Amino acid sequence: MDSGIITVMLPLALAIIMVGLGLELTPKDFARVTKHPKAVLVALFCQLVLLVGIAFLLCKILALPPLLAVGMMLLAASPGGSTANLFSYLFKGDLALNITLTAINSVIAALTLPIIVNFAIAHFLQADQSIGLQFSKILQVFGIIIVPVIIGMLIRHYAPRLTEKLNKPLRIFAVIFLILIIIGAIVQERHNILNYIGDIGLATALFCISSLVIGYFVPRLFGINSAQARASAFEIGIHNSTLAMTIALTVMASSTVAMPAAVYSIFMYIFAAIFGMLLNRFVPIAEPKPVVANS
Repeated sequence: MDSGIITVMLPLALAIIMVGLGLELTPKDFARVTKHPKAVLVALFCQLVLLVGIAFLLCKILALPPLLAVGMMLLAASPGGSTANLFSYLFKGDLALNITLTAINSVIAALTLPIIVNFAIAHFLQADQSIGLQFSKILQVFGIIIVPVIIGMLIRHYAPRLTEKLNKPLRIFAVIFLILIIIGAIVQERHNILNYIGDIGLATALFCISSLVIGYFVPRLFGINSAQARASAFEIGIHNSTLAMTIALTVMASSTVAMPAAVYSIFMYIFAAIFGMLLNRFVPIAEPKPVVANS
């Protein structure tokens, strides 16, 4: 991939996508956490603790090459993608909770992502710290995630008509950009791609399935209703792979680190759709109320 595209166009395109995410958020989305604190806290625990731990175990058990292991941890540290909202809508999730989780995740990820990635680099690349996220790069990650989201929220607040016009085009742009960035990363690593898929395919598939299953069933174990658990599952299962790949290619300057997110992107929509259909078929949102006959 051309260096100018990597250093300028990728961050710019991602910023546009994050602005689109901001267009869907309001301060109420952050305030809503007070109404459903249990659902939000359990979902965040699943994403930031359980799934990061599972990603680490997969890297160790499957003996992933060091750079691919760092890429897996970067993927695990990335927040949910905005497409998760669409899956919640299609498969009867609590859309309001989903938007709330997306909003909170976007803020938290700006702080937790550098910590998790630096830990992965220190653990898996002990002899080479050259791609570490130093303070200046941490600020860059913060700027990539937070600043565009705030701009999008301000546009929504002060120009609601413009927001309506921009929403659909930015969603389409996000999908097209994800496809292009995957193609670009694969082309750049075309000589190694089969080896990468062999190395990372099983890990990303298992991680995707684990994300969806844990995202749904752990909240259910805590007594959270099915609609909210579905929102949690899709928020956790559909990672923002575009963000992960852009950070790998720009901030970390490594196409190898981008490979797990690229391969995950192939699996996540397919697995999420299958998971959603299984839930709709076998797990009712609410039990039907018994009919009481009049005496």
